[in-house]
Amino acid sequence: MFLVVRPCGSSSAGIHRLQPTPTSHRSRNVVIRCSLTSVQEKKEKAQLDSELQPSLAFPPIRAAKRVVLVRHGQSTWNAEGRIQGSSNFSVLTKKGESQAETSRQMLIDDHFDACFASPLARSKKTAEIIWGSRQDPIITDFDLREIDLYSFQGLLKHEGKAKFGSAYRQWQVDAENFIIDGHYPVRELWERARSCWTKILAHDSRSVLVVAHNAVNQALVATAIGLGSEYFRTLLQSNCGVSVLDFIPRSEDGSPHICLNRLNQTPGSPIAGGKSGGRETSKRIILVCNGSTQGNTEDGFPLGGDQPLNMLGVIQSQKSAELLLDLRVSSIISSPNKACVGTASVISQVQEAADCLGADCVPRYVEMKQMGDLDVEAIFKQSETDISNFPPFQPGWLNRVDDGLRTTLWNQSGKAWLSLLDEISDESKQGEVIVAVGHPAINIALMGHCLNLSKEWLGSFHLDAGSVSVLDFPDGAKGKGVIRCINYTAHLGRWSIPITRSTEDGEEF
Repeated sequence: MFLVVRPCGSSSAGIHRLQPTPTSHRSRNVVIRCSLTSVQEKKEKAQLDSELQPSLAFPPIRAAKRVVLVRHGQSTWNAEGRIQGSSNFSVLTKKGESQAETSRQMLIDDHFDACFASPLARSKKTAEIIWGSRQDPIITDFDLREIDLYSFQGLLKHEGKAKFGSAYRQWQVDAENFIIDGHYPVRELWERARSCWTKILAHDSRSVLVVAHNAVNQALVATAIGLGSEYFRTLLQSNCGVSVLDFIPRSEDGSPHICLNRLNQTPGSPIAGGKSGGRETSKRIILVCNGSTQGNTEDGFPLGGDQPLNMLGVIQSQKSAELLLDLRVSSIISSPNKACVGTASVISQVQEAADCLGADCVPRYVEMKQMGDLDVEAIFKQSETDISNFPPFQPGWLNRVDDGLRTTLWNQSGKAWLSLLDEISDESKQGEVIVAVGHPAINIALMGHCLNLSKEWLGSFHLDAGSVSVLDFPDGAKGKGVIRCINYTAHLGRWSIPITRSTEDGEEF
């Protein structure tokens, strides 16, 4: 834990944060803030007392636990463009009910031991639709309500801009430090999310469904994997988007390992149009994991050497190509590994034929490149680690890779990330989309660089063969990336990976 004190030398409050070095204990900051004036001092005392409390480690768990987060469906205030916050005047639209029904179908065969939900009408109704005929009652928790936005709540966005001016601007561009009515809503939300996790993890269950809201689900995902409130609006949550977190017990009975297995699995296509972090995206990088190879086995080591695609891998590649069909991809960049080149080639062929599905068409040209820094297989070939008895490809498997390998992977992926950013750096090309095809390990590392993390977070994300992840850049290549979705596999159809699995008889996830 870091204690940082910055003296007040002006009329404005001073805040200084140190970024902690990530560890398995997830160290946190404690920030002492000087108040603006003696008048405001009493006003902010309760807030300050809350900020002085370091975040607590998650309680130990006895068995693996999976938590599935769902945002409510479209609400009346979503459709009107009103600022909802934690108000309870908004209800599901017909479209929102339909989205909830689609999510119910997505999860209908999945096993859940319990359901937690926000008590707000739009979320509670979504939970009731998804929970369906299951017998156990839904557990409502007031701490799962949406972010408290005080005087902002109920205003149309243009009304908020007109009434609050600079405060509304800060809410748009610097939400972490946004203050209204003497409150810091985003910081308060992050503290509340941590308390939610304590209750959810303490519940005697192996698989839990949680139905809540956009901002609170962002905070739940972020606090679970150790990200601060500066990551607000970075981990997208669409209406009825599904996110999955795995909690894996430690042998030493400490705080569990936590892995984000999926983010924002939407009822519709993850590559469809829409805003990212409240803004239109101008650039996009799509990470595609190569399909299964001839050297893969279901429970074997996830690196099978430079193997070509097997039949399942070919099908996975074709499904990924179909998912990307409606995008105009500028270029496809792949690892020189055979499976990655094979996957990239299938995507390229479908892209180039996309405009020829009608009459009098002209094939579009898609540039294909190979990038050596995307080749993760070479890293493991150079290692002295014995991979023959390596643990299966399960959530958090990169936690079990030795530090030297992770360092090499992180450094090499950093070079690849800079090259990918360079590919989308031409500001004259708006709406540019590039596809990067690589092994799940290298794509996980690329997401880490997008979020400005370090190698200690590699085990906090999971990707499956044939999956698609989408990174948006509303402010261009030099701006902060927004993660639209992680590990999307619904496009694989009958070959998709189940969101949850039965936990009967002590089965591991």
